[in-house]
Amino acid sequence: MTRPAPESSTRTGLLAAVGAYGLWGVLPVFFLLLVPAGAFEIVGWRILFSLVVCAVVITAARRWGRVVAIVRRPRILLGLGLAGHLILVNWTVYVYGTLSGHVVETALGYFINPIVTVLLGVLLLRERLRPLQWTAVGLSAVAVAVIAVGYGQLPWVSLALAGSFGLYGLVKKRVSGGADALSGLALETAWLVPAATTMLVITGAGAGLTIGTVSLGHTLLLVSTGVVTAGPLLLFGLAAGRLPLSVIGLTQYLAPLLQFAFGVFVMHEAMPPERWAGFAIVWAALVLLTIDMLRASRRPASPVAPIRRDPAVVDGI
Repeated sequence: MTRPAPESSTRTGLLAAVGAYGLWGVLPVFFLLLVPAGAFEIVGWRILFSLVVCAVVITAARRWGRVVAIVRRPRILLGLGLAGHLILVNWTVYVYGTLSGHVVETALGYFINPIVTVLLGVLLLRERLRPLQWTAVGLSAVAVAVIAVGYGQLPWVSLALAGSFGLYGLVKKRVSGGADALSGLALETAWLVPAATTMLVITGAGAGLTIGTVSLGHTLLLVSTGVVTAGPLLLFGLAAGRLPLSVIGLTQYLAPLLQFAFGVFVMHEAMPPERWAGFAIVWAALVLLTIDMLRASRRPASPVAPIRRDPAVVDGI
């Protein structure tokens, strides 16, 4: 059997990466279509239906052996449990931010996430940074301060998203060698079934569940949260096997860029001068981080920690 030409493989990988990050970028549109469902109900169904989709795909691909192998490794299994609860925080904050009119703030969270990940590497893993990386971290701190002045308070949604996903990435990095992305997502969501059930029970006892009560289309959209979660993940897995990490690192900014554009130009969220200034500083920091990443990808490995995204660490939005 002949292998696909390198150009064709690269093109496929690039299309898959753009598709994955593009889908993540339009998630605010999708979640707003789920109104009047609230954040707890949306996240609860997202967990349960994601688990169902993962089970179907794993069955079709005959990958249950991999899942069983992970279950037999307590360290990996417990790590995925911790990762699952971190992503629960991330998903809940993201949906809450979207439904409460803070789409721009959620975009900021994912813009600064790579920089927060770098900082966590320094604080928790004792990694050493290059000068451009330190400059990017410093600029991001200035940006958060500028935006906080404009808000009158810290951008908690942004910081919670960046912090939870940064910690999630660190945990996944520790266990990624023992779990592929699909099996990892399946087990993470399996760990979260009790939390999802609790969220749905609380919602049902309070405002009431909306599934099956609004319209057929609304119900189908809620059911499709599983596909919306797993679909981009599978596309990213396709891209990760065909593209250099440097290219994937560049495409990752497509998602928050789309979210930012949606928040500003469609939702017409307020963008006072302080916000524009803060975002401009963040974008300058990301330019420096990208330049550093590209330089690092062209030279031999050094003891200074490079910025990279693990292929398993992609299901955060």
